[in-house]
Amino acid sequence: MRFTRVREFFRWFYRYRSLRLTPEGMRFLLLTLAVGMAALNTGNNLLYLLLAMLLSLIVMSGILSEQCLRHLTIRRRIPDNIFANRPAAVTVSIMNRKPRLPSFSLRVLDIVEGKAVDRGIHLLHLPAGASAAQSYPVLFTRRGQHRIEGLKLQTRFPFGLFIKAANLPLSSEIMVYPELRPLAEGLLHDLAVLGYDQAVARRGPGVGLHNLREYQHGDDSRTIHWKTTARQSRLIVRETETEDIRQVTLALPTTVPAGRSTEFFEQAVSLMASLAAYFQRQGFAVRSLVGEHEVPHGFGQAHLYRILHALALCEPVETKPLDETVGEGLRRLGDRTAGGEVTIVVMPWPDPAVEAACQGVSRFVLAWVQP
Repeated sequence: MRFTRVREFFRWFYRYRSLRLTPEGMRFLLLTLAVGMAALNTGNNLLYLLLAMLLSLIVMSGILSEQCLRHLTIRRRIPDNIFANRPAAVTVSIMNRKPRLPSFSLRVLDIVEGKAVDRGIHLLHLPAGASAAQSYPVLFTRRGQHRIEGLKLQTRFPFGLFIKAANLPLSSEIMVYPELRPLAEGLLHDLAVLGYDQAVARRGPGVGLHNLREYQHGDDSRTIHWKTTARQSRLIVRETETEDIRQVTLALPTTVPAGRSTEFFEQAVSLMASLAAYFQRQGFAVRSLVGEHEVPHGFGQAHLYRILHALALCEPVETKPLDETVGEGLRRLGDRTAGGEVTIVVMPWPDPAVEAACQGVSRFVLAWVQP
């Protein structure tokens, strides 16, 4: 039982610890080996004492470096919203939970795809009970789900002979949204006039009359329409109409027709994300249709991030010649336009079937002709 526990300890230790020599450490080991051979050949007690001192330095180096890596709490803070090709700052905080002993010469590296990536985080001294935080920039060039698999903590303390590292399973999932690009001047001019003459009449705060109905318990007495109340001999209240509610649906086909290239798909995804951000700033109720994945109408920054999340995960879908390339959601866009809604289809490739099914939409935006 005792040997089993010792074996399990060494398995755990070598799983989460690694050790490699520095150039100085290699020279020190060669010197130690030379002194040891000279002591054995000559039997000189002074050489034996020197050998014992050199070996004790190696042992002390292992003990002290291990002490530096123990009882440390590390956290990684990642921004909530990260966009492709836009720098973001990630913060790593380290807390020394040892009651008396400090830690020295700490270097923090991220583990990405099995490789250690140096972020330039280096702490020379972390006192007992203290904490420190450092930030570093990250830049993701592609949208989608990214993962930092873990974290590696290194130290050269005390003599710089070895680099001892502790591998920590501190994984982080990062969602990278599509790149937001400035829209072309010509496209902005066309979008500026869309939707202002297509307001949807809805009940809400405003000055226009939306409806008259019978009074219900809890209604504001100031909304009573006295003329109608006197005429019908019962309490009637008025409901007002919200002012200038504008709706837009942005659609992105993801089904690739047979023989078509997906060269401009990433550009189309970025373009649709930029359009969603534009309409959100303009106060539209934005709805997205990415393939057959729908995000209903909504307002505000949180709703925009839901649309960007769907765009971050979308991929082009290859189809066979007999497969249906136009979904039901795209076919109904013309009806929404007739009902007073702005409908825009972002085309990542030429597709006559989509163009024929979406007749009546407000606008087609072609990704391959956008700057």
